[in-house]
Amino acid sequence: MLAAAIAGCATAADVTPARVDEFVARHWRAPLAPQGAPPARFSPLEASLAPESCGACHPLQYADWRTSLHAAAMGPGVAGQLADMLVSQPLTALGCQGCHAPLAEQAPLARGATGLVTNPDFDEALRGRGVTCAACHVRGHERFAPPRRDGSLASAAPRDSLPHGGATRTPAFLRSEFCRGCHQFAADGFTVNGKLLENTYEEWRASRFAREGVQCQDCHMPDRRHLWRGIHDPAMVRAGLTIGLARAVSAGGALDATLSVANTGVGHAFPTYIPPRVVLRAELLGADGRPLAGTRQERVIGRHVELDMSREFADTRLSPGERVELHYAPGVVAGAIAARFSVVVEPDAFYTSFFETLLAQGVSRGTEQLEAALAATRRSPFTVFVEDVELR
Repeated sequence: MLAAAIAGCATAADVTPARVDEFVARHWRAPLAPQGAPPARFSPLEASLAPESCGACHPLQYADWRTSLHAAAMGPGVAGQLADMLVSQPLTALGCQGCHAPLAEQAPLARGATGLVTNPDFDEALRGRGVTCAACHVRGHERFAPPRRDGSLASAAPRDSLPHGGATRTPAFLRSEFCRGCHQFAADGFTVNGKLLENTYEEWRASRFAREGVQCQDCHMPDRRHLWRGIHDPAMVRAGLTIGLARAVSAGGALDATLSVANTGVGHAFPTYIPPRVVLRAELLGADGRPLAGTRQERVIGRHVELDMSREFADTRLSPGERVELHYAPGVVAGAIAARFSVVVEPDAFYTSFFETLLAQGVSRGTEQLEAALAATRRSPFTVFVEDVELR
C-alpha cells in the first residue's frame, strides 16, 4: 500500500471523475488537431503515424489491432458511403470520419475560416486505416498511455532518453469515459423514437457493471489486449449470455419446450446498436434432417429501425439482467423426428439490407466498396447455440 502512495504512482485522486473527464475532454476535443511538425530529434520511425511504425516496438499490440474492428472502422462499407457523401454532404461525412478515422491527417477535407477546404495535412496512406494507434495515443507527437501494470506513472528513465520521449501516463486510459466520445451520442444527438442511436456508455453507466467498477476495457481489452471483441465474435457473445433449453416430450411425441436467452455478462444493452439481429429459433426436422415447412418459430432480439432511420419498428434488446423466452409446443406433426433449437447472431443484419438498397438505387461513387461490404455482411452470421431434441 505504501508503494502506491509514492510520487509517480497512480492514486485515488488520479481517477476521480473530474480528473478523468478533464483529461478525456482535452484528449478527444473534436475535431482532433493536426499533429504538426515532429520534434527535430525524432527519427522517421518516431515521427510516423502509421500503425506499422508503432508495431516495430509494440508488436503484440499491433498484431491485435490488425484483427480488430478498430482497424476496419474505415472499411469498404463506410468508405463506400463517404465516397458520395464527401461531395454531396461533406460536413456529415466529416462527422462520420471523426470516429471512424479520427486523425486530422486521415481526412481529405478540413474546416477552414471560410468553410471546408482541401486538408493540407491529409495523408492518403492513413485514409483507410480506421482507428489507428495514434488516434488514441498521440497528440502533437506526444505519446499518451495507461499506467504501468504496477500502477506507476513516472518514466523508468529520463524521458528525453526514451524513444519518442516516452509517454505521459494517465489512469483515464483504463476508464470507460475514454471510450465515451465515439460510443455515446450527446444528449442532443440523433434519436429514433426518442432514443439516442448510440447510447452504449449510458447503458453501461446505468448497469450493475458500472456500480461494481467493471470498465469497458475490462471486457473489450482484457489483459490490455488491443482486440476490442464484440458482437462479431462468437466466444465474446457466448460469454455474455446464459442460454437455456427446458423441454419435455410426451410418449406420443408431443413437445413442450422453452428456449431462453439472458443478458448476464454484457455490460450494456444486448445488442447495443442497430445493425445486429439475434434470433431464437425452433423448428421440427424430418427424417432427412431438414426443417419441415411451416414449423419454424422465431423470436428476435434487436432494435429494428427503418433503413433511413426515420422510425423504429421494435426494440427488443436485453438490458443487463433481462431475459427473453421462446415457448415452442408445435403438437404432433407427421414426419417429424426431432426438434432443433438454435440461437443465431446476425451482426450486420441492418447493413445487409442497407447496402442492398443503396446498390439497387444506384450510387455514383463507391460501388465496388459497397459490393465488398455487402458480401462481408452476408458472411458474418454465426450460431452460438444449437441443440436437437428427439421426438418419441
